Amino acid sequence: MDGRRWLRRVAIDVTPLRVSREYRHLWFGLLATTSGSQFTVVAVFVQLTRLTGSEVAVGASGLVWFVGLIAGTLVFGPVIDVWDRRRLLAIAQLGLAAATATLLLGSTMDAPPLALIYTALGIAAAFSALDSPTRAAMTPRLIGAELIPAAQALNQVVWNGSGLVGPAVAGIVIGRFGLTTAYVIDLASIFVMLGAALTLPPIHPEGHGANATGWAAIREGFAFVRGSRLILSTFVIDLFAMVFGMPRALFTFLIVDQFHHSEELVGLLFSAPAVGAFIGAMASGWTRRVDRQGLAVIWAVAAWGASIAVFGWSGSHLWLGLLALALAGWADVISAIFRSTILQLEVPDRLRGRLSAIHILVVTGGPRLGDLEAGLVARAVSPTFSVVSGGLVCLAGAGLVGLGFPELKRYRARARTGAED
Repeated sequence: MDGRRWLRRVAIDVTPLRVSREYRHLWFGLLATTSGSQFTVVAVFVQLTRLTGSEVAVGASGLVWFVGLIAGTLVFGPVIDVWDRRRLLAIAQLGLAAATATLLLGSTMDAPPLALIYTALGIAAAFSALDSPTRAAMTPRLIGAELIPAAQALNQVVWNGSGLVGPAVAGIVIGRFGLTTAYVIDLASIFVMLGAALTLPPIHPEGHGANATGWAAIREGFAFVRGSRLILSTFVIDLFAMVFGMPRALFTFLIVDQFHHSEELVGLLFSAPAVGAFIGAMASGWTRRVDRQGLAVIWAVAAWGASIAVFGWSGSHLWLGLLALALAGWADVISAIFRSTILQLEVPDRLRGRLSAIHILVVTGGPRLGDLEAGLVARAVSPTFSVVSGGLVCLAGAGLVGLGFPELKRYRARARTGAED
């Protein structure tokens, strides 16, 4: 095989960007707002660390986010399958902008009350429960089922490319220009996504007039999850990975106490997983030929857990810690591509908004619970023990899900899509 042919087989498939103007607008809007949100992620952790010096207080931000996410899922989840998704996406941006503006206000105070920061995080979490599921529910309608894996890989490029650059730059910006500048950058990026949303045509869910609303819609969504052990398994395995294997709430402490560097370099720890994930996404062309997607998820989550444990064992060697986090990021993006593809292929459009909301609750709520878990274990024992034990629990969890959910191990993509070898 010559080099050009090999590159075509490995390189990311950009077909969705070529064939769909609407998806292209959505993708570039996502690129802007995801990059901006990285500044707020780092700024909040730095601000809470400066105000309290407490691992538990920093970790508690995850609990606040999770509670807000649950509230947002219960309120907004049903309407994603009833209302115009283009309009809902615009509303989500306005809510996110309000939350960031509140954080911006707090950054101008010498000692803002913790309640103000936590309230802003809760608002942001609630509207993220509208933002992400709405975009996810739109995607199959914009590009078609056969391009879903390629679109998921392109989305991973955005999330991890911004996660690669954003935190590192945010750490420097915060160190040199302050928290306020970081929040201003995020606020500006949200309005870019709002502009992208307004360029889209109306996108009504299929059968939206007959779809359930309110609590009936919520019950129907969770009933579908309970009735599909395959979908349930993808949620369970991701919870193991994110609750126990995501130590980011400890980064602001580890960079100083374990790695003996200044706070300004904390962005490197936030960025390292995105380095591996970005490389994995850019070289994800091979994923479209993987048939045993469920088995690939299990192995990827196991690799994530093992890499996080190595990060904890890296001692004062920052280069080794960054390498381990990068390997974890690579494993995570592979898992994310296949889990998202399974969800999009197995869920009908009339339920896609609600199931996407539940998926976002797991995917983004898991790390926030992980923030709390990491902070509590670090306070009880030590930050290093918290990281290592979490990685090992994640590794064991991947094996348990593989044993307890044979549906995931047996899942074959070609049986669902009818694709040929």
